[in-house]
Amino acid sequence: MSGVPAFKITVLGSGTSVGVPTVGCHCAVCSSDDPRDKRLRPSILVQFGDHHVVIDTTPDFRTQILRARIDRLDAVVYTHPHADHIMGLDDVRPFNFRQGQHIPIYASTDTLEVIRRAFSYIFEERRNRTTYVPQLELHELDGSPFDVLGVQFTPVPILHGNATIYGFRFGNIAYLTDHSGIPGSSMEMLRGLDVLFLDALRHKPHPTHSTVQQSIETAAALQPRRTFFTHICHDLPHVKTELGLPPNIFLAYDGLEIEVPAA
Repeated sequence: MSGVPAFKITVLGSGTSVGVPTVGCHCAVCSSDDPRDKRLRPSILVQFGDHHVVIDTTPDFRTQILRARIDRLDAVVYTHPHADHIMGLDDVRPFNFRQGQHIPIYASTDTLEVIRRAFSYIFEERRNRTTYVPQLELHELDGSPFDVLGVQFTPVPILHGNATIYGFRFGNIAYLTDHSGIPGSSMEMLRGLDVLFLDALRHKPHPTHSTVQQSIETAAALQPRRTFFTHICHDLPHVKTELGLPPNIFLAYDGLEIEVPAA
């Protein structure tokens, strides 16, 4: 690919849907003093040029953007409509105030339907609503590549249990979370990557998520330069788990920053 800018990826959250520590749990990971074992719900910040794009607005979105010191938001891209990926949407409002403009969001038909239902107050026809609801510009994805501020994002269909949702490829980076399977046609979309994010919930099989071993096998088949596992539950202590991973495969952690040069 030519003309692809340099990217900086910040992991805003690397945890599962209930986060780590998990409410009411006092296991070794939930009680750990290692900050890499503190995992908010899964999301990343994509920076290129002066632009800031977030993939998914989790229930922890406000905490995540404050921690990352994000003072501008140019777009939001959504993987799917589950609560741990959309419920922080209302917290885009301060960016509306600061920037004086609508925030474009990009999502599948199903995801937009859930957003319209869950945040119905945003879309109600009322006057003088500019101060208390997010100002959004909706873009419905049909599976085709789409442009975000001059960068092509390509939806990558993946299986989340019985549902088909999206991962995304942009440049030589791909972000796949919440997957239990990757169709062969999607595997072909993931060749030649510098950075690949994969769901790796735990060691024990799960009906809607990939295990550590399954994601190791996926990385081995695709051979990206670097692979980072995300959507991690409290079964996986950071240090012990990462020591058992093959070369060039790592556990993501909240606050991790990854630089990818221009291509």
